[in-house]
Amino acid sequence: MATLFKDVYILDGERERARRGHVVVSKGVIKQVAEGAVPSAADKVIEGRGVHALLPGFVNAHTHAAMTLLRGLGEEAPLMEWLQKKIWPVEAKLKPEHIYHGTAGGILEMLATGTTCFADMYFEMDGVAQAALDAGIRCALCRGITDGVAGPDGVRKVDRSLEDNLRLFDKWHGREGLLTVQLGPHAPYTVPFDDMKRIVATAKQRGIGIHFHFLETEWELGYMQDTLKMRPDEYLRETGILEVRGAVLAHGVWMNPDWADDSGSRAALDFSMATIVHCPKSNMKLGSGVTPLDRWMDKSVGLALGTDGASSNNRLDIWDEMRAAALVHKGATRNPTAVPALDVLRMATLEGARAFGFANKGLIREGWAADLVLVDLDKPHYIGFDEENLASFIVYAGSSADVRGTMVAGKWLYLDGDYKTVNRDEIMQKALESRKSITS
Repeated sequence: MATLFKDVYILDGERERARRGHVVVSKGVIKQVAEGAVPSAADKVIEGRGVHALLPGFVNAHTHAAMTLLRGLGEEAPLMEWLQKKIWPVEAKLKPEHIYHGTAGGILEMLATGTTCFADMYFEMDGVAQAALDAGIRCALCRGITDGVAGPDGVRKVDRSLEDNLRLFDKWHGREGLLTVQLGPHAPYTVPFDDMKRIVATAKQRGIGIHFHFLETEWELGYMQDTLKMRPDEYLRETGILEVRGAVLAHGVWMNPDWADDSGSRAALDFSMATIVHCPKSNMKLGSGVTPLDRWMDKSVGLALGTDGASSNNRLDIWDEMRAAALVHKGATRNPTAVPALDVLRMATLEGARAFGFANKGLIREGWAADLVLVDLDKPHYIGFDEENLASFIVYAGSSADVRGTMVAGKWLYLDGDYKTVNRDEIMQKALESRKSITS
């Protein structure tokens, strides 16, 4: 069955300007992108009428979807206090069924806001994988690997969680073309240095990516200096993480762009196989600081956008992150040209997909996956848009409330307020029951 998007504005992160035209989708891929004459072969026609935009699906490149169940807990506290006193004690009560229901609730939120793929780090990740497959959304999975008390059998927690992550890879990687799996060492302060080196070596040996929290807070700089006795750039070099194809560094608020000096200095680090995931709203809310994103943009490194978990953001809305990313750096640098809207759109789509191994996704091109977002432009805040300025209108004036439909692999998952693959009311009820059981 072929679907024709007729008379829409076509925009992605590699188009200098939008184009008014038509897009044909068939068998999960984009078959034709045309201007002028309307393609005739289609079973279903979506009438754009010149007041709709067609964008690539958004990629939430760093989140913990099941933390929708923890939303609102421990508000307005610094990161470590928030984690140790409010989040970790409640997480200890989570059961596999809670992870599934919390993730399913997060997927509802993401589909309604145009997200077609999310990168998730948590535990009991089989539930996350199943929730993604049930909905038909793409997902990059990793099991959060941390150290801790050994189990009754004497096996260290870090060894057990690494084994669990490798089992996750063997079971789910590539399933239905919707899932990829990475290794998920949580952070330098939760994974011993020697274990981190071992995890990196395993990733390189098995050809698996890594998804890792790095320098989210200023506190971590002191931890590295005082406890690990090394600078953060030394940590990256000595662990070898930048040698992993598909290394994803979440947050990176306190990373120094000078480490990636492209002048040819032997001391420079090579970030060409890595991606930094910018999470502006979460970092602002937790008072962690502002990533120097503008200075990373001329480096050889991937840049993507994430929300972080709903307990620290508190939304799973990439539109929010796009606007924040485009604005906060202009204010922080007092430079209105910093972090242009089109670059932000690219970060929210193509760069996120590439970071987690999803090839041919994130652009509107013939032969690419039909992961698409249909946006209603027939609203007061779009008065004055045209082909030249549509990217700016989307990022600065638009919002997720403008999303009419979210399509993955040519299949509608959300359209005009209806979820096409899951039962909204049942998911909402189960998520509420899960929330009550862990907070009572």
